[in-house]
Amino acid sequence: MPPTDRPRDHAGQGAATTVAAHRTRRRLRADRARQLADLLRHQILTGAFQNGPLPHESTLATDYRASRNTVRQALDLLRAEGLVERLPGVGTVVVARKYPHGLDRLMGLAETLREHGRVTNEVRTMGPAPAPAPVADRLHVPAGADVLYIERLRRLNGLPLSLDLTYIPLDIGTALLGADLENTDVFRLLEAITGRPLGHAEITLEAVTADAHSAAVLQAPRGAAVLMLERLTHLADGRPVDLEFIRFRGDRITMSGLLHRS
Repeated sequence: MPPTDRPRDHAGQGAATTVAAHRTRRRLRADRARQLADLLRHQILTGAFQNGPLPHESTLATDYRASRNTVRQALDLLRAEGLVERLPGVGTVVVARKYPHGLDRLMGLAETLREHGRVTNEVRTMGPAPAPAPVADRLHVPAGADVLYIERLRRLNGLPLSLDLTYIPLDIGTALLGADLENTDVFRLLEAITGRPLGHAEITLEAVTADAHSAAVLQAPRGAAVLMLERLTHLADGRPVDLEFIRFRGDRITMSGLLHRS
């Protein structure tokens, strides 16, 4: 290799090292910002800043031993989630609230959120429909048998919260056709109709992308992530009576539970 080429090689290596170091610093700052956003999000959701704006950026930087840039980046993440907003002359304030939904008790939505306001239900579709094979299998009804299908938009204090798709065996569901589903949880109605208490439920919780229909009904951005709770509820004697697919607006609900290691 000609000697004149060597300085250029070393210069190129130095530039590459500088770029790599810059990328590493940027990644580490992003990691720290995400960690700080997680801590602040918890405080927001538990009501720590209900009486005023969040502390000043310099105070947050001191309290969390972070740089001002990291604090700003963390607040940007929370703004993107719609939890906070910066108001001129005021500071960063909480602009959205998430409601707690417990996962350690079997309760209807109105029972779960009774301390936070009134839950109302808009029944969008209701009537007998042939059970798809997976639904028939899980509800222990013959393949192709009719089940009661219900689609409800559920609101808390007037704000769209969830879109619920429900399947119920028809021998029980027929009695629901004249029931007050707009103001009453299905769980309460099932216990009244059967004369037996509910026993347990199997649940699956995952994030899914809102399809066009769900997004429109929930008034959420198309393609936004929603929390999808799949729940199969049984009577105390073990009979499955209620299969639900519930899509929650992820910006208005938070799931929590108490777990024990045995």
